[in-house]
Amino acid sequence: MSIDHYAFASDNTSGICPEAWATIEEANTAGVGSYGADPYTEEACQLLCTLFEREVDVYFVFNGTAANSLSLSALYKSYHAIIAHEKSHIHTDECGGPEHFTGGSKILPCSGKHAKLTTAEIDRVVTNRRDLHFPKPKAISITQCTEFGTTYSVDELRTLTECARSHRLHVHLDGARFSNAVASLGVSPAETTWKAGVDVMSFGLTKLGVGVGEAVVFFDRDLAEEFDYRCKQAGQLASKMRFLTAGWCGLLRNDAWIEIARRANAHAQILREQLSDVPGVDLLFPTQANAVFARFPQQVNAAMASKGWHYYELAGIGDSRLMCSWATRKEDIFAFVNDLRQC
Repeated sequence: MSIDHYAFASDNTSGICPEAWATIEEANTAGVGSYGADPYTEEACQLLCTLFEREVDVYFVFNGTAANSLSLSALYKSYHAIIAHEKSHIHTDECGGPEHFTGGSKILPCSGKHAKLTTAEIDRVVTNRRDLHFPKPKAISITQCTEFGTTYSVDELRTLTECARSHRLHVHLDGARFSNAVASLGVSPAETTWKAGVDVMSFGLTKLGVGVGEAVVFFDRDLAEEFDYRCKQAGQLASKMRFLTAGWCGLLRNDAWIEIARRANAHAQILREQLSDVPGVDLLFPTQANAVFARFPQQVNAAMASKGWHYYELAGIGDSRLMCSWATRKEDIFAFVNDLRQC
């Protein structure tokens, strides 16, 4: 069996998982309604209501940037601001998408260990300036899992959302790897979202193996007013919507999503354990989901690249990120670590 040299580059480099592929193929028939008026989109929405144990409003878009930017645009106006961690995806990797879709709102970045927001930082930003000449904070955005692969406990989430409520702020959750967080915490999706005080979330299954398409899930359904128009105007209403939503049905029907997330997390733990025995390798943040962050000796990254391995060297922290996905295999882990030892 050949080794996948992209195995740890990203959980985006893997293909569509078998569970999603089967239902996408199933949906590949003629005579099906367009623009979301199809049985797969209807089923996916109902499955998400079941998953979150309540009625929610769900909108499917093409990617995470659209999910984050559009969901945030529903929370505030152009003269408002959103509080987020300085390493959050919406601040560092959305090309100004949230600001664009609100017509000029501002992200106010905060610091925090392991890429986590803190109540002290929220308080600081909110009270820093209250005058008319500065954007008014209107929401916070929490990334679960964080950009450093750490997770917020349910208690941590509640503490943050209570702080947000005390300042009359809405709460957005960026859940690109939400499934991995739920698998790591061992709690229900409801406990770590609306029961913890989240108003709206960007729910991603692309990295988990669904292929294409993210969901915007409104727990505060009043905030979803005319959100369908936002999606249409932003070019996010798919004419053949069933090809975005059928894969969701495949992952959600029999809880395949959580099993895949657990498997990816477990492989990350194996990778961490293997790396911990390699001289000269420093492990950085806790491995709480499907990411391992490590610092290699300076010459090692070039040597590993020469062997064909691909993974991210992160300019923001000067170290390397290794991701596990549904497709990661133990033989890939052992081959990677073996080559690392040689380098």
